Amino acid sequence: MTISRLLLTGSTGFVGRAVTRQLRGLGIPLRHVVRAGSDGRIDGMGAADQVVECADLFDQSQDWWAQTCAGCDGVLHLAWYAEPGQYQLSARNFDCLSGSLTMARGAIAAGVERFVGVGTCLEYDLSPGAVAADAPLAPGSPYAAAKAACGLALGHMLPLAGVSFLWARLFYLYGAGEDPRRLIAYLHRQLAAGNSVELSAGDQVRDFLDIDVAAELLVRELLGTRQGAVNISSGTGTTVRQLAETIADTYGRRDLLRFGVRPANPDDPPVVIGLRPPDDSNPARLPISHPIPA
Repeated sequence: MTISRLLLTGSTGFVGRAVTRQLRGLGIPLRHVVRAGSDGRIDGMGAADQVVECADLFDQSQDWWAQTCAGCDGVLHLAWYAEPGQYQLSARNFDCLSGSLTMARGAIAAGVERFVGVGTCLEYDLSPGAVAADAPLAPGSPYAAAKAACGLALGHMLPLAGVSFLWARLFYLYGAGEDPRRLIAYLHRQLAAGNSVELSAGDQVRDFLDIDVAAELLVRELLGTRQGAVNISSGTGTTVRQLAETIADTYGRRDLLRFGVRPANPDDPPVVIGLRPPDDSNPARLPISHPIPA
């Protein structure tokens, strides 16, 4: 699909900054909708790019969104409440849900042709381990439930109005710019400082994907014709132990890894792998050993 101007939410976040870089490289004019005062966190502005600021994008009216979406034929909705350590159980997730549905109504009124929203692998029933995009859902937290409800609702609302819709579920992303409290950033920070790294046994299998590869894949899906749901994933699994040892080897410090010090989470699924569609090869994965700023 050809997009003459794309409305993008979440531009200042971990995923949004990587997606902005991809879209800027393709020369697609962007209209960033950001929280007031945060535009300085956008990763570069193209000559034709625009910024719309608001206090809370999840508290805007349908008419406001219709005006804001005017002249855009595509929307990529990345924004969501994502405070580390808080977002999983926060009631704020339901504000994001209702605000996203209002946004979609405004996009319909503005004549948007393509709308892509972003979900999470936590929407799924993860008991099988490897899940395709049509796998059963069983969200176990307010965050996952609100995301699942958003994807399901938009999946009916937008096609009914003639809007092409795709719900892209993200798996375990890592890379430059991620929150320093996350696993891979923590590993780099501790190892670079020569400090011990306290971990669980590391038996969990996860589908890790570099943020820039994920952004490239997400943009490919945005500009394609796929509708329904899709996984933004590598399609392969790596244990946390393998991950940690790979990173430690770049510092020559496997001796700093302390497996089994932290207790395992009994609610943590043993295997989480996102299967890509059969018409798509697994995306290339960048080395996990790249440095991450603290």
